[in-house]
Amino acid sequence: LVEDERSDIVIVDPRPPLTLTSDKSTECYRNWWPSRPMVQLMNRSLDLLDEYAAESHNVFGLNRRGYLYVAADDDAMARMTEAAHQATAAGAGQLRIHDRRGSAYDPEPLPGHAGADLFRDGTELHRHFPYLPRNVVGGLHARRAGWLSAQQLGMWMLDQARAAGVSVVRSRVAGVELGDERVRAVTLENGASLETPVFVNAAGPMLPDVARMLGIDLPVFSEVHAKTTFRDHFGSLPRTAPMIIWSDPQRVPWSQQEASLLRREGRDDLLGLLPPGCHARPEGGAESPWVIGLWEYGARRVRPQWPIPLDPMYTEMVLRGLASMVPAFSRYFDHIPEAVVDGGYYTKTSDNLPLAGPAGPHGSFVCGALSGFGIMAACGVGELVARSIIGSELPDWAAWFDLHRYDDPALAAQISALGSTGQL
Repeated sequence: LVEDERSDIVIVDPRPPLTLTSDKSTECYRNWWPSRPMVQLMNRSLDLLDEYAAESHNVFGLNRRGYLYVAADDDAMARMTEAAHQATAAGAGQLRIHDRRGSAYDPEPLPGHAGADLFRDGTELHRHFPYLPRNVVGGLHARRAGWLSAQQLGMWMLDQARAAGVSVVRSRVAGVELGDERVRAVTLENGASLETPVFVNAAGPMLPDVARMLGIDLPVFSEVHAKTTFRDHFGSLPRTAPMIIWSDPQRVPWSQQEASLLRREGRDDLLGLLPPGCHARPEGGAESPWVIGLWEYGARRVRPQWPIPLDPMYTEMVLRGLASMVPAFSRYFDHIPEAVVDGGYYTKTSDNLPLAGPAGPHGSFVCGALSGFGIMAACGVGELVARSIIGSELPDWAAWFDLHRYDDPALAAQISALGSTGQL
């Protein structure tokens, strides 16, 4: 594909664009990751997002509210501090430390803000974020972070693609025709056959199924991840709040009667120590009452299916988890507010790095396994795949996201040594 052949690009999708998983996320972004390759990828992807926001007059509502990680546990705070130094060393920006009242912290979400503000004093953190509990010991405000409208971003990008001559076919890929170990054509369920030397597998949770049409197995799996959007009619979370994340493992505060009932219903999984990562953010404008909340307290590998399996207690669990971080949410324990629960799949590799580049016969490429960072990484990963297709020079860090990393013992050892994936 070259500049004068863009009209030959065809997107094949059996569903309306952005309706599988892209519009089921928190729609957030950050460059705050504990490994250099992920920071480099995210910095490039966010540079593109900034460019698109300027070009589109920010039609997709990109903001810089940041991510606020909060801890009330000394061990969790120690892990947060260690991860902060890793992210800084990886190139995510300066780490500014605040450990006394009146330290130079600027809460405004300015475009130039990067790096993070580490609060090692819970009183100082609570002064800036008074909706947090008094028992917090510290937190971290990552600044090149925030959220956007994934639907509006996607539709704007689709409009740009169509204006450049790209077409969309509403069908499903039924097979890929090969000849001399090269891609020759793609057959569709509607009976059409598209001759092409290039095929990109960007099927999200269906990556493995499509890859098998090419005779390859991709090392990916999927987990169900849900979210709840609920009406915060008490105004428990200020509309100006950043994305807030509870960094401590926790036990949900059930009464004895509630715990007994859960045991009788076979829900002992909700009674023990549950993982950290319960998080939330405001949704909508200044007058909106809605909040998005997530907590993967029971993530497990599954084969993707639709509709996705959802826990009927999900909203209540998220609210109870969030109440550890925003005590005012406990007012909803007796009367769960109006809520909508949906979700999608985190399709991921074991090292939680995406796949972007050649995969299988000559002319076939993969663009996927973006796990829980699809919106924020999409621009950067898409650019890597496009550069691979046209044979353009790739950045050094691109090798970390190539499928062939599993065939390189030295690179595989470096990836294994990364440790934490930084995934929420």
